[in-house]
Amino acid sequence: MEIDATIAAKFVQLVLNCINQEYPHNNIFWFESDEDIRPPRQLTPAFYGCLDWHSAVHGHWLLARLVRYFPQAEFQTTVREALQQTLTPEKIQGEIAHLQRCPFFECPYGFSWLLQLAIELHEWNDTQAKEWMSVLEPLETLVANNFHRWLQRLELPDRTGGHFQTAFPLCLVLDWANSRNKEHLAKLIESKAQKFYLNDRNYPFHFEPLGYDFLSPSLAEADLMRRILSPADFANWLTDFLPQLLTETALQSLKPVQVDNPNDYLQSHFRGLNLSRAWMLEGIISRLPNGDSRLDTLHSLAVLHRQFGLANVVSDHYASSHWLGTFVVYLVTARGFCR
Repeated sequence: MEIDATIAAKFVQLVLNCINQEYPHNNIFWFESDEDIRPPRQLTPAFYGCLDWHSAVHGHWLLARLVRYFPQAEFQTTVREALQQTLTPEKIQGEIAHLQRCPFFECPYGFSWLLQLAIELHEWNDTQAKEWMSVLEPLETLVANNFHRWLQRLELPDRTGGHFQTAFPLCLVLDWANSRNKEHLAKLIESKAQKFYLNDRNYPFHFEPLGYDFLSPSLAEADLMRRILSPADFANWLTDFLPQLLTETALQSLKPVQVDNPNDYLQSHFRGLNLSRAWMLEGIISRLPNGDSRLDTLHSLAVLHRQFGLANVVSDHYASSHWLGTFVVYLVTARGFCR
């Protein structure tokens, strides 16, 4: 599937349908007082829809990405109006107030998507986008500083395949740090990635997927390490980390995951897993040297996951519609390659 303005419009509409839909709602954070027990629209007035904060944030990222990607699309006016309604000084100040009370709320996953939204606005050569970035910048700065504090204290990585995984958010935040010339944070991420993952060996690939993953623990780790290692060093690291990569056991584990009930909120995660595996495999391929014996197999697996993940991906059921478009757009617009 190549994304065009018609397909993009479908994902835009799914996000527009939910960025102001307050309920159903799901959030996990620490209550310090009665002040923290309020409706979502009051706690986080900019990003309160789409079931949870991180989905609302990356829904806005999707809108910015697609308006930037399709400058002549019919949805330009509607999307710009939606972004204008969210990115106001008053609402962003409400977000800042919440993160001052709960500094690690939605860290690391939600933080990483907020910084991706900031990348889109910073890189977008558009007068209105510059105004939005000016409004968002205080929140961007707070999120980046809080993420830095969180990562400094982190002693062990989360190796699961859900929202608390460490590797994938480090990928997104490293891309932000490099884009914004935040060398201090980029160096911290590289240092922590080496501490957490550089000496990993013989990963038990056959355990995947775990539970209701929407991220692959192993491939996300590899997608991070390809960002910080040279092609030769990455190839050697990957050999040690996944020595069984071309074996039948590993290939069985890397079959796309079938979703029996896409309207189940947890099973819908597997739809995201197929998509995220596709972009992570593509990332791994991009860093391996020409002639590497794994390239053909990895390419076939990436194509298979891309095709499987994109089949019937436009869903009206809220289990998928509130978030899955982000994974599609991240994949098909190659955001992971900083374009």
